[in-house]
Amino acid sequence: MAPFQACVRAPFGTVGISATDTHVTGIRYLSPDVPALAPKRGTVAFLACVQLQSYLDNPAFAFDLPMKLTGTRHQLSVWEAMCAIPAGETRTYGELAKSIGSSARAVGGACGANPLPIVVPCHRVVGANGSLGGFMGARQEGFELSIKRWLLAHEGARGA
Repeated sequence: MAPFQACVRAPFGTVGISATDTHVTGIRYLSPDVPALAPKRGTVAFLACVQLQSYLDNPAFAFDLPMKLTGTRHQLSVWEAMCAIPAGETRTYGELAKSIGSSARAVGGACGANPLPIVVPCHRVVGANGSLGGFMGARQEGFELSIKRWLLAHEGARGA
């Protein structure tokens, strides 16, 4: 099976989508030089592309995709809490940790393990004192943090 069933061009690069016949299983940010790949019509990957494009057109769009999230109980609780953060708002790692009875470092680890970024909006979790925090394992300015910065600005979040 190919690594991606679809690749969507976005203002910050390309978004690769992995899916089964019934669920979206992975989303990955790819380099801007990765070409688009159209999914087969009527598939879950096609639905994911339609919804991703809707989000890129309207940052308030609410995803409604069949997702298969596989992780530890802690990761699943962090991902669920991230989904409750409205577009245009952010929470710090510490705030999210406090809301689920965890630690900021553990929340950061779960954010880094998120298999469905954008849909499970880990970009809405930021560092204390207005810093972006990390993103895709990167803590210094570059491709990865530029994506987080773009997503937050797209949603109108403060400090983007």
